[in-house]
Amino acid sequence: MHSPDRIIGMASAFYDSCVLFVASDLGVFAKLAELGSADAESLASALGLDPRGARLLLDACVAVELLNKQGDAYSNTPESALFLVPGSPGDLSAAIRYNRDVYPAWGKLDTFVKKGTPVERPEFHLGEDAERTRTFVLSMHYRALAIGRSVLAELDLDGRHTLLDVGGGPGTYSVLISQKYPDIRCTVLDLPEVAKVADGLIAQQGAAERVKTLPGDYRTLAFPPGNDAINFFGMMHQESPDSIRALLKKAYDALNPGGVVHVMDLMTDATHTRPKFSALFAVNMALTTENGWVFADSELEGWMREAGFTDFRVRPLPPPMPHSFASARKP
Repeated sequence: MHSPDRIIGMASAFYDSCVLFVASDLGVFAKLAELGSADAESLASALGLDPRGARLLLDACVAVELLNKQGDAYSNTPESALFLVPGSPGDLSAAIRYNRDVYPAWGKLDTFVKKGTPVERPEFHLGEDAERTRTFVLSMHYRALAIGRSVLAELDLDGRHTLLDVGGGPGTYSVLISQKYPDIRCTVLDLPEVAKVADGLIAQQGAAERVKTLPGDYRTLAFPPGNDAINFFGMMHQESPDSIRALLKKAYDALNPGGVVHVMDLMTDATHTRPKFSALFAVNMALTTENGWVFADSELEGWMREAGFTDFRVRPLPPPMPHSFASARKP
């Protein structure tokens, strides 16, 4: 006999998301890290919240296993302490703000399905609104820090000296690469307003000597020549098939013989329905970008070969990362 539990759970799944976003934004996890434990009234006073509202939110956090409760005292779970306290080793508090910011767009999914156009202008978070752009770039920075170890494990850049990071956003991957491979000089190509934020982040990490930004639109700007490696990390899902073909051709032309191209992104199987997260993320991208989607790994292989690359390889990154990593070589 079928149970309605799964469908009822799906219908109310956004409850969990809202509790997570609000508790994080209001500083609940950070304050509990500072205090150790506290009752609702003390937390409400410390954070400037309504006592009744705070108690309901805190109890909801316990219900979704983000907080522990003993008597009237609340405290962080080990998971929340690791991933939701700013400055913690696995801090995702800034990274999840991207999900928070696209949450309103999902409420307009019906509009997208009827009209076929984004419900939010991509320019809004790519330079038009300075604060939203900064939030977006910082979110990408912290996401990159979280998955950087898995990505770096896939790279073999020994003997390489020049790397172009196309659509590199905050430049985080280039900084991590420069730290592991001291002989490499990286250039991060992204939009001017994004590059401004990236410059500050790169300088904060002490990498400004070996990681530079190149402000511009990667769709129209010629790639600088003479690269040993070119990375497309987490940006192709906003490009149409024709745009991806053009970018890979530009990469081929800008690589030295024997140079390598790397693509790290969400990918699906040939049906475009698995993995589940990738199929859902395709909708997320379509809601906020003109050509947003998620391509299949087999499609990427075809485009790589069409551009002239050989030795194509693709493999999923280790869990819990939902991304795949592909590489190919210019003969």
